[in-house]
Amino acid sequence: MKKASKLEKAAARCWNVLNEGKPFTPVFVLGMFALYHISLWDQGAFWVNLLLTLFVVLPVFAIWFHYDYPLHLRWFLWLPFAVACRLWYQPEDWSLFALAIAAYFFFTVILWGTIYYHLRIGTSLLNFTRFWKLVLKNSDSTSGNAQEQLPKVLTLLLVMETAYRSLGEQLTGFALPYLLFAAGLFVYSYVIHRLLFTWKPKEIAAYTTDPKPDGARADKVYVIVIDGCNKERLAAAETPFLDRLRADGTEYLTMETVYPARTVVCFSSMFTGTYPREHGITSNMVYKQGIRTESIFDSLRKVGKTGVMLAVAHLVDAFGRDVETFTAVMKNDVVDRKILERAKQIVEEQDPDLLIVQLISTDQTGHSRGVYYDEYLQKIAEADALIAGFYEWLEARGKLHNAALIVCADHGQSDGIGGHGHLDEGERFVPFIMHGPMIKRGLRVKEHRSLVSVAPTISWLMGAPYPACSRGPVLMEAMTSERVQMGEERNGTKAAVYRHSGPQ
Repeated sequence: MKKASKLEKAAARCWNVLNEGKPFTPVFVLGMFALYHISLWDQGAFWVNLLLTLFVVLPVFAIWFHYDYPLHLRWFLWLPFAVACRLWYQPEDWSLFALAIAAYFFFTVILWGTIYYHLRIGTSLLNFTRFWKLVLKNSDSTSGNAQEQLPKVLTLLLVMETAYRSLGEQLTGFALPYLLFAAGLFVYSYVIHRLLFTWKPKEIAAYTTDPKPDGARADKVYVIVIDGCNKERLAAAETPFLDRLRADGTEYLTMETVYPARTVVCFSSMFTGTYPREHGITSNMVYKQGIRTESIFDSLRKVGKTGVMLAVAHLVDAFGRDVETFTAVMKNDVVDRKILERAKQIVEEQDPDLLIVQLISTDQTGHSRGVYYDEYLQKIAEADALIAGFYEWLEARGKLHNAALIVCADHGQSDGIGGHGHLDEGERFVPFIMHGPMIKRGLRVKEHRSLVSVAPTISWLMGAPYPACSRGPVLMEAMTSERVQMGEERNGTKAAVYRHSGPQ
């Protein structure tokens, strides 16, 4: 499998400017404003006045950038728009609004939802027939959330256009209403988020307090992350291997992801053991490269062990040299198979003590086609078969005699464009299964747990120190009471070896 090229890594970063809601809003607004005034581009005065306008309206841009309005909070965005219209709307502004709305749906539904996904993963050129519905229903604070982006965009465009028209003598008449509007918008946003933004997970206040590991329980740890796997949809899919895995291992029924539940954020929390405010990765758009805290890879290096993460180019922004990338520009029907073929090569060539593998087909299907359709269930079933083949391949080479296997998701997906990021019902709790000779059999843990426990649990299994800022507790309830040596029986039976007729 090809690695992600430097061009793909750069393109991924550029794409996130248009994918993540925070940077998209100002970029799109500026683009629409400039396009609306295209006839003035040959006049130097226009560009000077545009810069002055930006300076004037910067406070409103900053407020919209700082405050997401996820889930049901998005309905509160229409009141500021209504106030702005009452203050400044002119009859000619309808054409500016029409341009912005048309361009928005062209970008999200045609360019992104159809052409982009067709070129990248091979979806049909008729994907727009479903994608526009997903854009309208999406609850995530990305560019594809029409119910958040449109009121923000229209409000900003109206304020910009009014400020631009008011430059000169009329600016004094605009100034007082505008200052009151900006101040009111800030107070309004602050109060709403303070009182109504109540679904963030409660953070663990203390650093990991479990006893330090007194030696390794596992020779190897393999972590397979089915990116974007909805827990309830997993239960509805045909997954014979994962069903058997959970029957012979430990399953966590309320394993919660972090906020915001973006891929790079979740991986960063999983493998540092702490939260975005501490490790510094707050969205897929990474403004400053690299996590700010120690990772599980740093912990393993302290005891002379190695780890590799096989993942898309986005993860390089967080974990740097510990990531071996694969190209995500590939047909969605073959990408996971290729990923696991590369994982086998890494085992043969490097034999790392920790191998983390990101499977992306399920996530990409959710984003491009939606979660509540048969295609999504099919991708989960394909992932199950491929993981079964990888398991058998490892077992045949003696890699599972005293190894722990974790199969989980980084986040789920909800309605809309397989939306995730703000803890909608479909994304908050993720599938999480542990298996191995040191893992209890048939245990179902109902108590609430968090993905920040992944890094300290791996540290405990491998006899490595916890990452410096790790806050998650070790998932100790899943561990057997005695250390298990290679080949040793546990609970009176040998660890089950599953045979599966799926892809190898």
